Amino acid sequence: MKSYDLIVVGGGPAGIFAAGFAAQQGRKVLLLEKNRRCGAKVLITGKGRCNITHVEDDPRNFVEVFGRNGKAFLTALYAFGVDNVVDFFEQRGLKLKIERGGRIFPESGDAASVQKILDSFLDVSGVELLNSCRVEKFNTADQKICSVVTTKGVFSANNYVVATGGLSYPETGCTGDGYDWAKQTGHQVVPPQPALVPIRLAIDWAAQVSNFNLKNVRIKAESQGKIIAERFGEAFFTRDGIGGPIILDMSSAVREAIKKGKVNLLLDLKPAVDEATFDRRLQRELESQQNRNFSKALDGLLPKALIPIFLRLSKIDPLKKCHSVTRDERKTLLGLFKGLELPVSAVGDFKKAIVTSGGVSLRDIDMRSMRSKKVANLYFAGEMIDLDGPTGGFNLQVCWSTGYLAGVSAAG
Repeated sequence: MKSYDLIVVGGGPAGIFAAGFAAQQGRKVLLLEKNRRCGAKVLITGKGRCNITHVEDDPRNFVEVFGRNGKAFLTALYAFGVDNVVDFFEQRGLKLKIERGGRIFPESGDAASVQKILDSFLDVSGVELLNSCRVEKFNTADQKICSVVTTKGVFSANNYVVATGGLSYPETGCTGDGYDWAKQTGHQVVPPQPALVPIRLAIDWAAQVSNFNLKNVRIKAESQGKIIAERFGEAFFTRDGIGGPIILDMSSAVREAIKKGKVNLLLDLKPAVDEATFDRRLQRELESQQNRNFSKALDGLLPKALIPIFLRLSKIDPLKKCHSVTRDERKTLLGLFKGLELPVSAVGDFKKAIVTSGGVSLRDIDMRSMRSKKVANLYFAGEMIDLDGPTGGFNLQVCWSTGYLAGVSAAG
């Protein structure tokens, strides 16, 4: 049985950082990955562009987006923050760029360039890597892990890091193995749920405008007469609903609300102006085209893809002359522009989820080192812990920071 200073299970971003930085401390490190290669999920993040992190000068502001668990992330973020991530990649030759909203991407726009650097990092650091190696179980004694049984043999180490990811993108190998091991060793696991998912709508016209981009729109989620979430930015219709950054960020609130009752999304296509102002614009448009058919009056107000939808939903006769459009009909039209109602039927499942909400409870982890409070030589990192944030590079930053901290702590 081969022995190591540290065994890391999971070759995603958190596991790679844990293994690489521990090896740089002079430790003998083995990284076990059940896929044929590491970084399967890195290659598909950010639609294949890999939003590696998010600009933020103050870590205290950065952690606020994680809600109630945010403060627990501060130590890891101070240990390896946004600037450290940027330096890590730029010093290895990857040019980065800051896009709208503070999102940081590789200048190449190619996630493969990120993974190439991660692969090189493992190699240069001297990490021993075993791909296509599935962990079957951990052997434990006296509240410590003694060895790990795999499809390629049994290995032992002084310390272990588990960074197997959550349940999102199961095609990348994220099947929740780490949660089972955590439970078996006495850890509480907050029930995992899909997070950052598209939303399915109870409408029959979404496929007609699928992938149509909605830029600079405002969307509110309403349940039981209350606004439960609200975002401004970009979205797009899918074949059975709606997706995009602002939808993903609202999806957790919608998921919880739909368990209790009906949820509607309200789409404001003209958020820069209030209703009264836009109503006056509608009146001017109708007056300027008073002798034309109503079906021709929307060209200057809507993209072509949406005009047939608005003609149908407004219930105004397309052949009606603009000067004959009544006040009530105009108010109906105004409501479609300023609050198009999109009834929710469901939220996406793990197959559509970008990250997993829930995971190993932070109460069972010493967040100053990422060490388990239940098992003396076990550390956790990455998506499998109960820490998830919005889109924009925040969740990958969790992987970089907690992976680094777990690695250097386990090597110490």
